[in-house]
Amino acid sequence: MNFKPRNLRALAECVIGDNDSFPYRSSSYITQFFEECDLDFAHDGSTRWAWTADRLAELLQEPQPKAYALPEMFVHVLRTLMMKEDAPDDDPDRSRALEELNKPLGREGYEAFYGEDNLLYVRHIGTKTLSVATNPHRPFTPQEIKRREQLIEYLESCSEDELIEEVLLPLFRQLGFHRITAAGHKDKALEYGKDVWMRYALPTQHVLYFGIQAKKGKLDASGATKASNVNIAEIHNQVLMMLGHEIFDPETNKKVLIDHAFIVAGGEITKQARNWLGGKLDSTKRSQIMFMDREDILNLYTVSNIPLPRKADSAALDDFDDDIPF
Repeated sequence: MNFKPRNLRALAECVIGDNDSFPYRSSSYITQFFEECDLDFAHDGSTRWAWTADRLAELLQEPQPKAYALPEMFVHVLRTLMMKEDAPDDDPDRSRALEELNKPLGREGYEAFYGEDNLLYVRHIGTKTLSVATNPHRPFTPQEIKRREQLIEYLESCSEDELIEEVLLPLFRQLGFHRITAAGHKDKALEYGKDVWMRYALPTQHVLYFGIQAKKGKLDASGATKASNVNIAEIHNQVLMMLGHEIFDPETNKKVLIDHAFIVAGGEITKQARNWLGGKLDSTKRSQIMFMDREDILNLYTVSNIPLPRKADSAALDDFDDDIPF
């Protein structure tokens, strides 16, 4: 990935403090800054902005974690630069610094913003793809654990449509999928076994199409289905319908088949249910099926720093109000 020289220089001036919204850094302090970023760059005494711009250009040459995302270490440098703990007295919320940083980023199609955790994030303006390594298995911060618990409460009470509209659609948009279209549940005849279809552009610009079959509760393989659970045999029929029916993509003006199907459950997908479905599908179809249960949703939602659904956020505020003594 390459940025225009003009924008690299503007970003370099933010790092070294030639931009008045950032603290000035001499040669030794530039080296110290990159050490804080876990990089072994040592300033060689040459022109400060030119040397820094070259280092930023090097970081941009690292592999992209996904399409439309900036390299991880490049984003890490910007995040270290914009730590709110380092805010000066005349810019306590760093809004002025953020505005200056977004000028060169915006010309390249990106924007930086602060998340609920007060850390800097960068996203692609066109696709809303977040430039951050979303490792769902890393340890969570106390604030992330609290948000996760609030989302669990929401999943316990939400409807199937709310699961799709308020949780899954924002999640997949943040993960880089686009043209996300929800079929809804008002007209069952038009669903053909899929609740959502979407597309994902590979770095080669090839496009894959995905369908989602979402259920609110637990998916199991038991003979007697309880009210809150769904039998995997029902999902089997819906997945076959999903993979066998074409969808119309208005952007290409063509009908296409679903390449892969997500089975998403707001509860648990039991091991027996996964094995039963795997045994029913042939080897071709089996490679097209992916599973996501509640744990996957919670982990991905948390590390992607997506705002909580409105009802969950309102409930959190109510709990906060209850804790205030009067």
